[in-house]
Amino acid sequence: MAVPVAFFALFFAYPVTAIVGRGLRTGGDWQFGRIGEVLGRPDILDVLWFTTWQALASTALTLLIALPGAFVFARFDFPGKQVLRAVVTVPFVLPTVVVGTAFLALLGRGGLLDELWGVRLDTTVWAILLAHVFFNYAVVVRTVGGLWAQLDPRQEEAARVLGAGRFAAFRRVTLPALAPAVAAAALMVLLFTFTSFGVVQILGGPAYSTLEVEVYRQTAQLLDLPTAAVLTLVQFAAVGAILAVHAATVRRRERALKLVDPAGTSRRPRGPGQWALLGGVLLTALLLILVPLGVLVERSFDGPGGYGFGYYRALQSAGSGGSSTFLVPPLEAVGNSLWYALVATLIALVVGGLAAAALTRRAGPLVRGFDALLMLPLGVSAVTVGFGFLITLDEPPLDLRTSWILVPLAQALVGVPFVVRTMLPVLRAVDDRLREAAAVLGASPLRAWREVDLPLVRRAVLVAAGFAFAVSLGEFGATVFIARPDNPTLPVAVARLLGRSGELNYGQAMALSTLLMLVCAVSLLLLERIRTDRSGEF
Repeated sequence: MAVPVAFFALFFAYPVTAIVGRGLRTGGDWQFGRIGEVLGRPDILDVLWFTTWQALASTALTLLIALPGAFVFARFDFPGKQVLRAVVTVPFVLPTVVVGTAFLALLGRGGLLDELWGVRLDTTVWAILLAHVFFNYAVVVRTVGGLWAQLDPRQEEAARVLGAGRFAAFRRVTLPALAPAVAAAALMVLLFTFTSFGVVQILGGPAYSTLEVEVYRQTAQLLDLPTAAVLTLVQFAAVGAILAVHAATVRRRERALKLVDPAGTSRRPRGPGQWALLGGVLLTALLLILVPLGVLVERSFDGPGGYGFGYYRALQSAGSGGSSTFLVPPLEAVGNSLWYALVATLIALVVGGLAAAALTRRAGPLVRGFDALLMLPLGVSAVTVGFGFLITLDEPPLDLRTSWILVPLAQALVGVPFVVRTMLPVLRAVDDRLREAAAVLGASPLRAWREVDLPLVRRAVLVAAGFAFAVSLGEFGATVFIARPDNPTLPVAVARLLGRSGELNYGQAMALSTLLMLVCAVSLLLLERIRTDRSGEF
């Protein structure tokens, strides 16, 4: 626990506490009365209510749509499975401003629905909910599907032989085993939708505002740090409550499971019902995932003079179109993002792997508090974290404002919770008697981990690496404040282009977003090939 605690204390607790302290202190005195004043405002209460109910609705809708996909990817073998698994993960790494823009092109004025049927869904909550499902679909598919693929299907088959129906066998055998993974996925989706920013800002318009949007407005537009600090504390309290409910309802259900080689659990669909399920999941992926991504690709080629590569060629020069948006060609952001994401993934795997290993040991109040600490970065305003980095990591021996490592550190903060939540259900499913047998045979704790745990969780480690790499590629909220102008990341470059008027800037943003999609898809496809290589399994 020492390394994860030190990492979070230095790069999360210290910056966030500093920025909140500046907002609630006036002349050296704490102004705690400001909390009651802010929370008593009707407009803030409306923001709190909308933030809560839309997050719950988004989480429920995501689970409803994505759980069939998790089953299909875990149990069915069909052509193009690896490619499709990589494709459904691409939306998760897109900057939220790009996700919002893509759905605005589909659901807003002049969008696909408006042209075909005269229906507009922008500035409605339905557009926000659909965009959240689009963004978080991969969280459920990969988190739940990763464990589902390793569950022995013969256990459910044995229940059916003993007289249980298909649904009863699933409810009594498979569902309890999947409960920790489902809860982990629901927890991540809830935290992401609770702190939604870009999607709500673009699709919701002035009618809807989450806590994250309000923190940004109070900080960047109104310069009201006290109100922003109070809202940040509210996010802390909300995340703590969510994690407490998760711990009380899920941890006691976790138990050792018999895990098998996932290569032996998947097969071709049988019967019309299974083929219909596969077709439904593929249709859902087409409408929910591929159509919005297709809009981005189409707009990246649709230039003033017709379809072509004009926007892509413009990315090769700095200050294209007579603007000074970048000090370097925007295309350099591709290399910067890959390098930062690789470093952030390594940091997240080390910190998150150690944390997950610690959490598998005997539980107690200290360990439960440690578990909650690891999830806090997902529920705290990225605006707060970014500003906190700027005002705290500016003096020796931690003067990192001009160092390239600052960006991977911020990205790793978001990647660690995904590593922990992905690895923890599998680690807790390992039968502790295997470790005890290794110890009896003379193995040290380190060797027992290497010979027993690591082979069983290697698949989860690779899935966690994919998640960490994906979130690092798409992290925007904190990176936008600390990325240097001469070393922008892809999301920061896209946001800068979208923030400037002109058709050329908008087209370059679409082209750069398409490159981000391609980089992510290729990276995840390579990961899928490594993860499913027979040499990489048990």
